[in-house]
Amino acid sequence: MPVPLTAAGEEQARRLGQQLAGAGFGVCVHTRFERTRRTAELALAGRDVPFLEEPGLDDVKIGELEGATREDFRLWKASHARDKRFPGGESLDEAARRYVAALRRVLALPFDSVLVVCHELPIRYALNAAGGSDDLDHPLHDIPNATPYLFDGPVLAAAVDRIEQLAD
Repeated sequence: MPVPLTAAGEEQARRLGQQLAGAGFGVCVHTRFERTRRTAELALAGRDVPFLEEPGLDDVKIGELEGATREDFRLWKASHARDKRFPGGESLDEAARRYVAALRRVLALPFDSVLVVCHELPIRYALNAAGGSDDLDHPLHDIPNATPYLFDGPVLAAAVDRIEQLAD
């Protein structure tokens, strides 16, 4: 179910653009979801940066819970292990392995600097893995929208390896 950016989301994307104004990017990678593409467009408005869609960074597939409340999602997640699939969807471990493959494709891109606009779960996993956590969901859990997080290639590569290890 497509979820467009709200007016607040559009304003957050414009503020992200202000924060990134001094950075150059060879490409902007985004998911198939309209809201990530729109966030990227607003953040990079007036800049000549090509866009590349990366389906591997799409949000976790929650199947029958799609359209449910955030509380319903959290209740289901809290009572099931990471390797259990959402009804009609994928497990968190399957999503993590999908993120690993996608982030390896990002790392292989022939650019010095890449802007990735995606959902909070791959960001949370990368941040926690880069910090050496044994838990992809902690210590950082609530990731604010339209907030830049910087990774250089070696740190992101190590985080990707860690995500893969924890999702197996």
